[in-house]
Amino acid sequence: MNVSIVIPTYNRKPILKKCLQALENQILNKLIGFYEIIVVDDGSTDGTAKWIKENQINLPHVVLYEQDHGGPALGRNLGVLKSKGDIIIFIDSDLVVVNKFLIHHVNKLHKYWLKKNKKCFTYGSVINTSNFQNPLSEDSKITDISFAYFATGNVAISKDLLLDIGLFDTSFSLYGWEDLELGERLKKIGVKLIKCSEAKGFHWHPAFNCDQIPSLINKEIERAKMALVFYKKHKNYRVRLIIQFTFFHKLLWNVLCLGGLININNLFPLLKFLVKSGKNGIALEIIKLPLNFIYVNELYKLSRK
Repeated sequence: MNVSIVIPTYNRKPILKKCLQALENQILNKLIGFYEIIVVDDGSTDGTAKWIKENQINLPHVVLYEQDHGGPALGRNLGVLKSKGDIIIFIDSDLVVVNKFLIHHVNKLHKYWLKKNKKCFTYGSVINTSNFQNPLSEDSKITDISFAYFATGNVAISKDLLLDIGLFDTSFSLYGWEDLELGERLKKIGVKLIKCSEAKGFHWHPAFNCDQIPSLINKEIERAKMALVFYKKHKNYRVRLIIQFTFFHKLLWNVLCLGGLININNLFPLLKFLVKSGKNGIALEIIKLPLNFIYVNELYKLSRK
């Protein structure tokens, strides 16, 4: 079984280095005949492509493609079309994986493919961490649990199945939902999700600080725009639940935020104090309340246009 790992990246060179090093250090078994790491540089301005080219001797499995900045959906599609493997593994460029990552995905898929059932994909575990020096040291937490059906942070799937379903919709040009939309199409044709918790990936992100607030707000606005693109393609109640486009969700976030009285401006002194005290994780969980309030209200506002 040949494997192509597809990684779109944009201005994440420091953590991408750790991501690629972990993938180059994979332990293989007899089921894996060949593997390649396809990196699609989505118009990075931090020297990502230059660094990969200069270090090609240390990255023998890496194949680099470059594109103008067009988003992860476009990058993943390019990676799949250029790939040589019969298995595609999608991960994000800020994910650092364990050294038997490929073995776990391939073994689990092989088990189901022997039953002549390629209509399946494996879903590895994603553990969030802000430990840049040693991301693999992080323990799994309740907040790491995901109920998504298909998310490209850590999945392995048949290339043929992806080509048959039509790859990612590139109209998702902003942040969010392009992978869940593909998942909705997979779900409709009866593709089975297989949990593969042993295939661990450690998702690094910098510890929360107050300087991130403007970009976090912008992400929620973009996420709302793309959520409507998702819903227009799949007008069913399951998608409404996924994107929180229901009266219950609007009521929930308005109640939790007291109709907007609990907002980022009012919380800012508390957030600043928590960050200064080294409680960045608590600050991040607190700010999720007004961020969800912003997202849901933006979603409803856009839906009325």
